[in-house]
Amino acid sequence: MATRYWVVSLPVQNSASSLWNRLQDQISKHSLDTPLYRVRVAEYNNMRSQLNAINRKQSGSLAVRDLSNLVKPEDIITSEHLVTLLAIVPKYSQKDWLASYETLTSYVVPRSSKKLYEENEYALYTVTLFGCVADNFRTAARERGFQIRDFEYSPEAQESRKQELEKLMQDPGSLRSSLLQWCYNSYGEVFSSWMQFCPVRVFAESILRYGLPPSFLACVLAPSVKSEKKVRSILEGLCDSVNSTYWKTEDEAGGGVAGLAGDADAHPYVSFTINLI
Repeated sequence: MATRYWVVSLPVQNSASSLWNRLQDQISKHSLDTPLYRVRVAEYNNMRSQLNAINRKQSGSLAVRDLSNLVKPEDIITSEHLVTLLAIVPKYSQKDWLASYETLTSYVVPRSSKKLYEENEYALYTVTLFGCVADNFRTAARERGFQIRDFEYSPEAQESRKQELEKLMQDPGSLRSSLLQWCYNSYGEVFSSWMQFCPVRVFAESILRYGLPPSFLACVLAPSVKSEKKVRSILEGLCDSVNSTYWKTEDEAGGGVAGLAGDADAHPYVSFTINLI
């Protein structure tokens, strides 16, 4: 990621408070609490929820998954009087199903049950019977531990579900890319505003410490981790050595201004760290 630099010029007529308000307004436009961000996140989360629900239906057990890709047109018989039901039978109860389904209620077509699919826990069977006794059959099957799934074979509905799934598979990628792009742009704007505020803070703290008229030098340093102590020692040497002890930490000087203020990073010069992510 390329590094961006900002040079800030502060007009004399602008007070520190007005500048801070302007920067705060700029940051609030790109914060994570804006309506635009909430709408984008809600759209993305809603799309993920829909995909997760579809994945559960596609990869879950036969008790909850979508059965349209397991059932063929020739497996279903639908006429004026006959209907075909789909039964979810526990794997260990298949013999019980085959021995009892014809007698669960009247008007069941003999030897009409056919196994369509089997997984670790369940097996999927069809059964054909008269439509007038379908509700009685569901009740009797449930009492024996068999689940009758509601299913209506429709080529049009199956094609519609397929197209919807394909669209859902494409949308999360575009929504995620759009959300990430918005976050990248917003991060750049917020970071820019933060960098504009840093010189204000340096100037204000320097005036509070050294007084008026301004007589100090502000600069940006990027020392390596190994050379940080050496650089700070050099900076301390550039300051008034007589007063340096008052700005040392409690461990270094046994007390002093830094220890009383509770500021572990206090130095005889104005300094604060910018952590770049």
